[in-house]
Amino acid sequence: MNNKYGNNKPKAKSADNSEYANELIFGRNPVIEALKADKLIDVIFVNAEAGGSITLICKLAKERDIPIKQVNEQKLNNMSNGASHQGVIAMGACAEYVSVEDILQIAEQKGEDPFVIICDEIEDPHNLGAIIRTAESAGAHGVIIPKRRSASLNNTVYKTSAGAASWLPVARVSNLVSALEMLKDKGLWIYGTDSTGENYTNVKLDGPIGLVIGSEGFGMGRLVKEKCDFLLSLPMNGKITSLNASVAAGIFMYEIVRQRNG
Repeated sequence: MNNKYGNNKPKAKSADNSEYANELIFGRNPVIEALKADKLIDVIFVNAEAGGSITLICKLAKERDIPIKQVNEQKLNNMSNGASHQGVIAMGACAEYVSVEDILQIAEQKGEDPFVIICDEIEDPHNLGAIIRTAESAGAHGVIIPKRRSASLNNTVYKTSAGAASWLPVARVSNLVSALEMLKDKGLWIYGTDSTGENYTNVKLDGPIGLVIGSEGFGMGRLVKEKCDFLLSLPMNGKITSLNASVAAGIFMYEIVRQRNG
């Protein structure tokens, strides 16, 4: 099992003051060297029309299962704030991703029932960071996020999590539904969070648990929802009918903690 959870993110090659500063690598050779040196890289932005060694960069990234996002030149210019990017920018990660099996192994090593948080398309890095922070404090064994349409372990997540992203294992999977099927095969009960669910205080929340937190705007996806064994809801007594995803996640997580410790 890989235990590289340290804050070893690549530094920017430019001293600009953009929102991406201190977490980006600009230019073809710096990105290639970072890939060859196994630096922690979260995602690589490329202008596919740039050609040349961009092909090699994409090959190296795919070998390490690093997502590649094709963007236009204007997007890269905005990200680099005028620095020379040569058609490619790599975004550093604040921690290394693990596998779902790693997370379950951590629970087994501790002699505890697995407690796993699954984030279904949480795209706001501040929300993901807050969820990771609460999950680590609540004693969860890990967090699972999808590879696409999700925030990831970037600098904003690290800061918002107050460093918890370097301590709590995070798995990034290609197919969230398949990951849920695997968790169920391993004996976990999957609890989804949805307004149509039962009041969370009336549900027994013990044993091996996977807790699914839906996206900020749309909740859980249909296929993910169908894989849940139970649906949980929060009582909403005001005019606002939903809570911020990270706030709701914290309430559900600490109800699980309360019942486990009760």
